[in-house]
Amino acid sequence: MPTEPSRRVLDPGTDTAALKALTHPLRIRLLGLLRQLGAATASELAVRTGESSASTSYHLRVLARHGFIAEAEHRDARERRWQAVHALTSWDEARMNDSEAARAFVDTIRRAQLDHLERTVTAHAADAAAGRVGADWLEASGMTDLMLRMTPESLRELEEVFTRTAYALATRDADDPRAEQTAVFAAGFRMPDAPEDPGDPDTAAGTGDGTAADTATGARDGAPGEQDGPAAGRRGDAEDAR
Repeated sequence: MPTEPSRRVLDPGTDTAALKALTHPLRIRLLGLLRQLGAATASELAVRTGESSASTSYHLRVLARHGFIAEAEHRDARERRWQAVHALTSWDEARMNDSEAARAFVDTIRRAQLDHLERTVTAHAADAAAGRVGADWLEASGMTDLMLRMTPESLRELEEVFTRTAYALATRDADDPRAEQTAVFAAGFRMPDAPEDPGDPDTAAGTGDGTAADTATGARDGAPGEQDGPAAGRRGDAEDAR
């Protein structure tokens, strides 16, 4: 059986303070780094993020106040180490649309995800160009965008199958010495149909709204690389800043 990650489920009705606390890009990244790297000090995270240790220390205390992280075992009395309490942050996507504060939280997470994706692809491309990526990883790595006609139920099932399979494979590979940290991204959103009027000047000029027909390439390209940003998933499952 795949190892299911521990998770913090946020309720937009009762966790408004926690939502607000996590609506900050640096806190998202710090939480994700602790999930990726394990326990760390404010100074270590400051080096990783390019922030001052005073700044990371403050934001870590905010995360601790709202139950996202906790103090870890100290190596000596001079340092204060922190660790993530949960592997994932989850929420109900539909309920997050009911308030401005919850929508702001989701928007922040999504923007952080996009930033993580961009940095991951850029890092992978640089590693590949420098010969730091083996042929086996080059062949396995990639990114696909598909445009499919699906019901909401099928999209939800696809997400569940994807997540279940991903964790099953990661569990299988846990003791394999060839296994490496891997950034995996998945998204699924309803898209409007393409305009049907060929006489529309915007459509004819190729300057439409980025419709389904405009945006899908069906190509498998790109790839994951070094990650210290978020990998938050749809409907919750946010691994906020791996």
